[in-house]
Amino acid sequence: MASHEEITASLLAFQEGYNKNERLKIMNRDWDRIVLVQASDIPSQHTLELRNGELSVKEGAPSRADLTVIADSETLADLFYGDITPTEPYMNGTLKIIGSEDDIVRLDFISLMIWGE
Repeated sequence: MASHEEITASLLAFQEGYNKNERLKIMNRDWDRIVLVQASDIPSQHTLELRNGELSVKEGAPSRADLTVIADSETLADLFYGDITPTEPYMNGTLKIIGSEDDIVRLDFISLMIWGE
């Protein structure tokens, strides 16, 4: 089990990887989204906000979210550190992503661009 602080650190690493990638920032400059990241096994919620190509991380839940990512704390930390890809946990049901199919595909693509396969 990962702690809230470990999830926060993984999201900050994800944010740093994203914001250092100029290509991603250009590709997503018109894709403004709010993502809720929620652990299913501990009280932990974070907001990822993508505005004008820049990604920010905040603790707590947003008032509304375009996408919701739910998994156990360990899966979330591993996912946002890039230790695992979303494919296996998504297929076995430990990772749930709620949102439009286009947004889910875009989020998956962003992960691949940051961490590779």
